[in-house]
Formats: sequence, structure tokens, C-alpha cells
Amino acid sequence: MAADLVPVPSVLLDRLATLGVDVERVLRHAGILLSRFQEPRAHLTTREFMALWHAVEAVGGGRELGLRIGSEARPHQYDVASMAALHAPNLGEALKKLARYKRVVCPEEVVNEVSHGEARVRFHWLLAEGPLPMFLVDATFASTLALARRGTGKPLVPRRLELARRRSDVELLTRHFGCKVRFDAPVDLLVFDESALAEPFVTHNADLLTLLVPGLETALNERLERRRLADDVRTALRRRMHGERPSVEKLAKELHLSPRTLQRRLEEEGTTYQGLLDEVRRESARRLLVSTDLDASEVAFLLGYEELNSFIRAFTGWEGTTPARWRGVERTRTPAP
Repeated sequence: MAADLVPVPSVLLDRLATLGVDVERVLRHAGILLSRFQEPRAHLTTREFMALWHAVEAVGGGRELGLRIGSEARPHQYDVASMAALHAPNLGEALKKLARYKRVVCPEEVVNEVSHGEARVRFHWLLAEGPLPMFLVDATFASTLALARRGTGKPLVPRRLELARRRSDVELLTRHFGCKVRFDAPVDLLVFDESALAEPFVTHNADLLTLLVPGLETALNERLERRRLADDVRTALRRRMHGERPSVEKLAKELHLSPRTLQRRLEEEGTTYQGLLDEVRRESARRLLVSTDLDASEVAFLLGYEELNSFIRAFTGWEGTTPARWRGVERTRTPAP
């Protein structure tokens, strides 16, 4: 399992204060002591980090707050993964470096997929429970676009933004990203034209990369040595929660294992393929039912169920109630944005 440690620069509190946020109230709401931020970087658990962002949303400071936090960060405030990306030769290599080295920084995965003329960028928090804070998603995509624009020296415009949330703040998001925004998506995605990957970076610095990369590779290899097969299976399954029917044969092929070897090694780790599939489906179902307006049949399709009744039976087994009733209760706890 990924190490549950999220570095948070202490300067973030100063930026929040500058943007008009009552920082003391945010920390009280999140249950985090100010003393945790005495060092240049505080280290929070994923649960604490999500609580901090939920508190920022609750306390308020303007709906555009997440966008501003993400887009206004300066290079000296970047983590090492973003720093390596900024000094890559082009956008495509920058996104690859961001995906490769983000795992060194915190339990967050960056997935890049290129298909049908599109380059799709997705961020996934490996240890997060429930829907991600909306401001965090906004900040993440805003910072990625800002990095791309800073690197290319151009006002790069994505092809579209896909958000796994109900429709809201259309004008604000469209104005900031400069592209079409799709809501009720299966996952959060920032999509560029594939041709944009070849855009050269004016910030390219081969000498700096020569200094950064060896240390990052060493740290990454140390992390990968501690990684379990079950973690890789979870990650691969999460990528398939968009209408594909997951099969152990396809997944084993992706991991360069035979289905029998995959099953045996998972059993040695105390789990099974079906158990991990149910875990990821449950996690995805809860997120989609709370955050989007997709109906149960659409959620069932995205999770790979051939029949709605199969999904309803599975969900009732997980939560003790039907998807519709569960959504009704959770929506009262998580009001619409």
C-alpha cells in the first residue's frame, strides 16, 4: 500500500489568508492543529488532507478559490514531480514525468492516456475515501494547465474538461480553462489535443533534470519494491470503471502475468481478484452516486454490470440499502455545489 503521507507547504496557509480565507477557522473545522505547520512543509495523512480541503470549501472564500490556488502557484512552490515536469523538453514528456514521479511525493496517481487524437490526464488519490473535495479537483487541473502554459510559454487551451460532479459553475470553469466542460462524467479528466504533446517547453533544463532524476528514480524504486500486487490490480481496475466489463484475463495480460499466477499471488497477499473488483466497484459507485446526477442504470454500466438488477443486488449487499435510497441519504449530508 502507498505510504500515507501528503506534504503540504506551510505557505499554503499564507496563500489562503491572502485570498480572504479564515485560516484558523479552516483548521478548526478540519481538526488540524496550527502547530503542524511550523516546518516549511507539514505532512498530513490523506484523511487529514481531504479534511483540510473540505474545510476550505465549507468556510468559503469564493467559488473560484480552488482555481486560484492551483493557477497562481509559483515554480519555487512546486513539488519535485512538478519541478521535473516543468523542465522537461516538451508537454508530452512533462506529463510523463509528472505521472512517474508523483508517486514519490504522495499517494496520488497520475494517469496519462493517448487515444483517438486526445491526451487525457487523470489524477487519482489512492487512499481517499468518498468523493474528492471539489476545490481540490479544480486546483489540481488548474495547476496542471498553468504548468503546461508556463512550460510552453503559450496560452494553451485544453480540448475539454470532464468532471465527475453535477452541473455547476459552468461560466466560471469555462472562462478559466477556455474549453468545453462536461459534467456527470465517470471520472475527472483534463483532455488536450494529442498534437499539443509535441509543444516544446521554453523552461526545458537538461542540466537540472540530470541532477533531479537520479534521486527521484532511487526514491521511486524504493517505493515500488514495497508495492503489493493488489495495489497494481486496484489501480488497473479503477482505469476500467467507464463501461468496460473487467475480466481477470485482460487484467492479467496487462500485468504480464497468467490469470492463474495472478490469482495465486493475490491469494498469497490475503485477497482475491473478485474481492478487489468488488472493492473498486463499491468505491466508484459511492462516488458517482454522491457527486453526479447519473441514474443507477448509467452507474451500473460504468461499473461493468450487464444488468441493473445485478448492480442493485451488489450495492444492497455492500450498503444494506438500494442505490436510490443510499443516494437520498448521502445527498442530505453532501449538498449540491
